[in-house]
Amino acid sequence: MSDLPLVEEVAQRPSRDHRKVSERLPDFPWDKLTAHAATARSHADGIVDLSVGTPVDATPEVVQEALRAAADAPGYPTTIGLEATRRAAIDWLARRHGVTGLGLDGLLPVIGSKELIGSMALHLGIGAGDLIGYPALAYPTYEVGAALAGADSLATDSLTAFGPRTPRLLWLNSPANPSGRVLPLDHLRKVVDWCRERGTILVSDECYIECAWTDDPPLSILDPRVSGGSHDGILAVHSLSKRSNLAGYRCAFVAGDPALVGELLAVRKNLGLQMPGPQQRAMIAALEDDEHVERQHATYAARRAKLKQALEGAGFRIDHSEASLYLWAQRQVEEGAEDCWATVAWLAEKGILVAPGDFYGAAGGRHVRVAFTATDERIDAAVARLTD
Repeated sequence: MSDLPLVEEVAQRPSRDHRKVSERLPDFPWDKLTAHAATARSHADGIVDLSVGTPVDATPEVVQEALRAAADAPGYPTTIGLEATRRAAIDWLARRHGVTGLGLDGLLPVIGSKELIGSMALHLGIGAGDLIGYPALAYPTYEVGAALAGADSLATDSLTAFGPRTPRLLWLNSPANPSGRVLPLDHLRKVVDWCRERGTILVSDECYIECAWTDDPPLSILDPRVSGGSHDGILAVHSLSKRSNLAGYRCAFVAGDPALVGELLAVRKNLGLQMPGPQQRAMIAALEDDEHVERQHATYAARRAKLKQALEGAGFRIDHSEASLYLWAQRQVEEGAEDCWATVAWLAEKGILVAPGDFYGAAGGRHVRVAFTATDERIDAAVARLTD
């Protein structure tokens, strides 16, 4: 028997390089900061890293105790999670954010919000020929999720920009990363109505909802004043990384329409996407304790105030930034607002590393995102360098 047909068949197969999923995805933005990071590290007093915004303060002791107590966990967890985990999240949404009418079937714990955001479109059956919308200034993972699913995407803050096309999925982000902008009630309600009229799934990324710096707290999309008392067609994503210093635990959840939550559950359990049991016990402890949240909020507020004053004194203008863990800053020079990469370079020479605004879309080309999650000592170092 000849081997020739088999050889021909193999030769006609497309190269593996043409099937790389990574080629559909945008470049990983943080790789572009490498040279500026090296410059900042060369400062005599060391780098002040205000770029990524990772929490540095201790995980609350009440959470650590819960994790230790649950350390003996020989069995598999379930994707749906413990009833106690879901109940704690539901109670937290009601207590802290006025959410009503949410049942156990409307909440699902997930292994960090980034994983959920990046995979949601794919898991909800959105793909080629579909359209996904997200804000003009946006966390890059919304775009990644659209590309992973093979869907079209549009970065815009205007609903009219979609023209005759109807998006299958629309992302909101309030409070916003990177700008810290908070969307008001009327705007949120308008978007909910627009999506429901068209059958568009609306997902609100609310991971910074407890990091607000004004007397007007951000609203959840699930707040009855926004949702009209119905969770149909809407989901909210929450994370404990920022509010509770649990970034290393990967504790998050999605809540809202039971039909959408049920579909995510049906897909995710086939993939073995399960939050480990010890982390769930830690998550319960974090959600049930408000004291540590208030302490951490006060710590961040003090760091934010120092850094904001120093930046403004050094010729920066702070836009939005009414919530989140960042200052959305623009350096003013003689020619006007400076290009974000020039600002990154200027700060790197002072040993301060920040994120360029164009990481988050073309609309951020003249801003930088400055995190205030560093230690008090490093924030003080940044302030000293900015005021020299």
